Amino acid sequence: MKTKTIHVCSSCGATSAQWRGQCPGCGQWNTLTSREAPVSGRKAAAGAAASRGPEMLSSACLAQLDPIPTGMPEFDRVLGGGLIPGGTLLLGGEPGIGKSTILLQLAGNLAASGRRAVYVSGEESLPQLAARARRLGALSPGPLALAGTESAQAAALMEGPAPPDLLILDSVQTMTSAAAEGLPGSVSQVRAVAGELVELAKRSGTALVLVGHVTKDGQIAGPKLLEHMVDAVLSMEGDRSHLYRILRVLKNRFGPADEILVLEMHGTGLSVVADPSTFFLGARESGVSGSALVLAMEGKRPLAVEVQALVGRSYLSIPRRTALGLDVNRLHLLLAVLEKRLGVSFGQSDVYAKIGGGLRPSDPGLDLGVAAALLSSLYDRPLPDGAVFWGEIDLSGRIRPAPGHQARLKQAGRLGYAPVFHAREAQAKSGLADLKSFARALFGKGE
Repeated sequence: MKTKTIHVCSSCGATSAQWRGQCPGCGQWNTLTSREAPVSGRKAAAGAAASRGPEMLSSACLAQLDPIPTGMPEFDRVLGGGLIPGGTLLLGGEPGIGKSTILLQLAGNLAASGRRAVYVSGEESLPQLAARARRLGALSPGPLALAGTESAQAAALMEGPAPPDLLILDSVQTMTSAAAEGLPGSVSQVRAVAGELVELAKRSGTALVLVGHVTKDGQIAGPKLLEHMVDAVLSMEGDRSHLYRILRVLKNRFGPADEILVLEMHGTGLSVVADPSTFFLGARESGVSGSALVLAMEGKRPLAVEVQALVGRSYLSIPRRTALGLDVNRLHLLLAVLEKRLGVSFGQSDVYAKIGGGLRPSDPGLDLGVAAALLSSLYDRPLPDGAVFWGEIDLSGRIRPAPGHQARLKQAGRLGYAPVFHAREAQAKSGLADLKSFARALFGKGE
């Protein structure tokens, strides 16, 4: 049988994959001794699973999948009802974006409702967690907490006689497993830690939440297999200089995907924005050129955002093109289409485009609003008060309907926006067909 060397504390029995001068469990010095241990946990589990034969799918107990309420109704909505017993959720986001904050609030809500929640931290000490829990109001009655970097400690909790209802592991990149080689955060360690804990969560019925680091590109660090192993993948986005955060559902086996939750950061934690329809507009001024209002789809919810553009004379040999919150390649494409199809010239102008409020939408329906802001700044003519735009612009200059047209139209009526500029749908007389009709409607009588 294959064996590997582990280090066991003679004082408290804690294990470590590497030798350390100080025990990670009890803090005693020079108490770790090396010991040979068989690497047979995965093979034993595989043998036990192979000994069980197939069962009728209709006889499976669906009551085991009853969601656990989190105490945040909007959070339950995006998850599909709540946390699923035995399910695993992966939450990723940039450092300092609020991942640990919302999870500590979540654990505090479950503990207050009488459920057993355990927060395992590989990045913070227990006094640090206690100080943050006190600030968030989640200290009494609060969740149980454990500080350590050994996955065996979290596994022992789920294998015990009273497994917790919720186990939060912050983060999976800081944990090490005795069943794999490598440093914490390596591909082998992340795969081993996640595989072991996901399997135990399914057997014990514990709802498992894994916190994941992200790379420079915003992708969750580690093997892509990690996202395939879990049941739900959530991403927390936002600009740390702003107060808002967006919790986006990228994958969900038990509920709707492509959902979002808008949160606002306060000194006492994160709170849900009940109606984020106009949350990102701020104090928007009317009668200013280069500003267009767009109903952008974030998930399945239309949000009103402001698209700002500034077109000015350039004194550089190569005019500047800058975009904030918007893909600069998308800006280049729209400028080329406007020059070709409308005959306007941006060749001697610096062009700047920005999405107000710090939002970074990827909705294709933004095209029409960006074009309107560019033309408004070029001619230095403000757009009609209350005008709202959405539509996708083709390279041919044709305006195509954007996804979620009916939801945007309904939201525009609810918010009182008019006139409305959008693409012409099939068998509909209203709407715009191409950029030429759009320019006539925009700087003429409008719709």
